[in-house]
Amino acid sequence: MEKTSDQSSSFDKAQAWANNPVFDNQSRKEIQSLIDNDNQKEIEERFYKDLEFGTGGIRSILGQGINRINIYTIRKATQALCIEVLAQNASNPSICISYDSRNFSFEFAKVSAEVMAGNGIRAYIYKRLNPVAMLSFSVRHHKSMAGVMVTASHNPPEYNGYKVFWSDGAQVIPPNDQNIINNYNSITDFGTIKFIPFDEGEKKELIKWVGEDVENLYHAAIRSKAVNPELCHNDGSKLRIVYTPIHGSGLVPCKKELLDSGFSDLHIVAEQAEPDGNFPTVKSPNPENPTALKLAVDLLEKTNADIVLGTDPDTDRLGVAIKSNGKIEYLTGNQIGILKLHYILSQLKKQNKLTNNSYFVKSIVTTSLLDVIAKSFGTEVYNTLTGFKWICGKMNQIEKSDPGKQFIFATEESFGYLCHTFARDKDGVSSVAMMAEVALFYKLQGMDLLQALDKIYEEYGFSHESLLSLDYFGIEGQEKISRIMTKFRKISDNTMVGNRILEIRDYAIGYADLPKSNVLGFFFENGDQFYLRPSGTEPKIKFYIMIQEKSGTLNDKKKRALEKTDTLLAFIKETVEKA
Repeated sequence: MEKTSDQSSSFDKAQAWANNPVFDNQSRKEIQSLIDNDNQKEIEERFYKDLEFGTGGIRSILGQGINRINIYTIRKATQALCIEVLAQNASNPSICISYDSRNFSFEFAKVSAEVMAGNGIRAYIYKRLNPVAMLSFSVRHHKSMAGVMVTASHNPPEYNGYKVFWSDGAQVIPPNDQNIINNYNSITDFGTIKFIPFDEGEKKELIKWVGEDVENLYHAAIRSKAVNPELCHNDGSKLRIVYTPIHGSGLVPCKKELLDSGFSDLHIVAEQAEPDGNFPTVKSPNPENPTALKLAVDLLEKTNADIVLGTDPDTDRLGVAIKSNGKIEYLTGNQIGILKLHYILSQLKKQNKLTNNSYFVKSIVTTSLLDVIAKSFGTEVYNTLTGFKWICGKMNQIEKSDPGKQFIFATEESFGYLCHTFARDKDGVSSVAMMAEVALFYKLQGMDLLQALDKIYEEYGFSHESLLSLDYFGIEGQEKISRIMTKFRKISDNTMVGNRILEIRDYAIGYADLPKSNVLGFFFENGDQFYLRPSGTEPKIKFYIMIQEKSGTLNDKKKRALEKTDTLLAFIKETVEKA
């Protein structure tokens, strides 16, 4: 078969890789095998472009080639970061590293440390795998210039990635992110990357291990933010918990946090307890998906437990399941956020600890019922673009401009939460402890979490959120996602599925003080909202439907919300098909 010009270019790049002595023999053989077998599709996927360093880092399928995650693209990303760190002219610069349970995460962490050491930058690397929040904590504790988390979060097993954090402990934002991207794109010769062997870095004290002392400081810090620590210590044994780390980094820190907080009736899912990058018991290690919590739910049924808590590989997301009225129910990220925010605010107010200068942060695609709840307590609400990099960026701005302002909580609908200021990313460890505290509080009142939600809905109005996530892989997938966004941008009607459109916000051209982003929002006269955005880290596009119902009985509100959701979903799917 005759090759197109793009395929020829990819083929030439593959041959260059296979013949380059910078790459080890195994790497070169893997590419040579593709060439020998004339595997044009795979060669094109691996070489049609360089792996993109996005605003947060890199993420892709494991494998050899310029568009895959391997030790060479990890080195390239680290060199780009080192150039930006050195440009700050700080004395004795350092970068912190953590890693999760994914295949090659520890190896990639060590490779990163070697490049840092080769550039004369001290690397602080955890002795054992640890969650994202503990990486952020380490950056702040060591007063480092940056941080690296080797993870692909909740992606399938064939993925890994590399998230970059800055000196405040939050994911890197402008202008540093773009500087790192520019550095990354300017590196065209892998042979120019500086690195020294790991052992040599240790001897020169340019690579230092981080141990339990820092881990314990983190735990003490987040435990100081428990809203009702006495309740947990006195009555924590009355809540029966099933926890699963889904083969990730959460077992040690989450187990410690729950037990030390007083939750002694704790049952761990044995089949998912140990770290395993193949995630053998699940299709994808994402606690947002009920299937990932199946074994935990089975254990809940067996032990008659009150709640299932599950975290993803890098322990920044929390999934929750309970049994209510004899039926297993999986809480959405929005519902978990509602329960936590309302609990924190109501308890702080009861304890006279809620100031008149408090604030709460959420993403624009997270339920607006949270805005209603926060404002009812006199708490200011800040909405950001999707992602905790923007949420924590806003926290950092507020901390500098108004240091006396009281931080309450931060959340986004994709099961991420932060209830303290000791880290600058979503924190699954403290989220597990806080969710246990909320569940215990309501259990002692004779209520489960769904009953607690209904009580909140009765007071503030009912909200129903639905997420449609569509996967589109490879080159064709990118083109399809682009066509979908264009199709919705061309909508000029005054109504959508019978609802009058008040406003269409295209965040790509800018809105308010938010950075430009490829997000489109539709706002309806009846208060409903609908957003769509391509994922920044995965080959998918997401559609967020947010329905508000304020009149009638709670059952009436729920019925109308579901009907409206189904109608809007049908419209979205029909429009996507035509793109």
